[in-house]
Formats: sequence, structure tokens, C-alpha cells
Amino acid sequence: MIPWLSGHPDRFPSVDQALTEPNGLLAVGGDLSVARLLAAYRRGIFPWYSAGEPILWWSPDPRLVLYPQEFKYRRSLAKSWRARGYRVTVNQAFDQIIALCASTRREEGTWIHPEMRAAYRQLYQRGAALSAETWDGDTLVGGLYGVKLGQVLFGESMVSVATDASKVALAHLCQQADLYQIALIDCQMPTAHLASLGARLISRTEFLTEVRRWHEPL
Repeated sequence: MIPWLSGHPDRFPSVDQALTEPNGLLAVGGDLSVARLLAAYRRGIFPWYSAGEPILWWSPDPRLVLYPQEFKYRRSLAKSWRARGYRVTVNQAFDQIIALCASTRREEGTWIHPEMRAAYRQLYQRGAALSAETWDGDTLVGGLYGVKLGQVLFGESMVSVATDASKVALAHLCQQADLYQIALIDCQMPTAHLASLGARLISRTEFLTEVRRWHEPL
């Protein structure tokens, strides 16, 4: 039986109780309050569910992560960036990025529905979320957003509506990781795209150790 969350927002089951199939499903229910979301991410747990369904909480094993110094900044990306003249900003268009992510995933039955958008906006207003935006002139063409606690960036979604726009945003964050105080990027589930950029799998135990290492309480 999957535990149903209720009561104090700090009460989550041990991640060791997460299912292996589907990988990482840990609990159902609860809410998307700031307190519960912060408690979840500090434990390596994140929400992922479709609109109209109960909230599902996940902690997969293994976990895909990217260390900024391991980002594969290929010559082709550098050439593409220069040729298109993209510029990257950070924390200048959070609402626009999350809206763009949601709009490009409608055909997939997006999980970035209004309730999720409102919840992450609250985290951003608390200083616990980050966005990186790629611009072509004055037009937003891609980027990413995620939860940021201490030096851990828990990546939530990337989006491109122009060639390499999301890669450029990620490259910028990795190149300027010291400036933005990012030591670890959580990529959550394995994807070939992120693996090609240098992300790798580590065990959930190792991931939680890294989160504790780089996390600083708000």
C-alpha cells in the first residue's frame, strides 16, 4: 500500500519505502504548500502527477545528477551559441519560463498545471527556486527552472522553442556555477538527452548524502 499523506507537512515516509515499479513512487496526497515542498526536496522527494489526479510523490533510485564541472560543453554548442547571439539571464523571467514549459507540453498531458505553477511561484518568491532564461533579442526562446536549496538545484523542466536554447541556459549555469552557488544539479529521471550533456546516475543513498552535503537551511 502506498502511504497517504496527511497532517504535518514534515511527515513523509522513509524513501527506502519507495516502490521499484514504478521506480520511486513513495506517497500519495498531501498538498503543495511551501512547507511541504521544502520538506520534500530536502529529503530527495518531488511531486509529479497529472492535473485532476491526487498528488504523487517520488524518490527514484538511481538518480540522475549533473555536476557543473562535468557538463559537456561541446564545440558544436559553442558555435551555435555564438552564431545565434543568444543571451542568458537568471531569475529575470521565472513566470514566463514556467509558462513556456507548460505550453510546450500540452500534448503530453502536462504536469505543469496551474496548481503546480502557483506552488513553484511561491517557492521562487521565497528565494527557493531559480530560472535561467535564453533570449534571442527580446524574445524568450528557452531556458529552465527548478527548486534551489543551498547549493543544490533540483531541476524541474527545460524548454526550447529555438535551436539549443535550453542547452545554452544550462551551459551558462554550469559555467557560472560558483557565481550562482550551484554544486549539484538534480535531473531526477534518466534521459538520453541529459546524459549526453554529462549527467550520470548515482544511487539514491549517494544522492541524499550529496543533498545533505550541499544543502543549507533557509
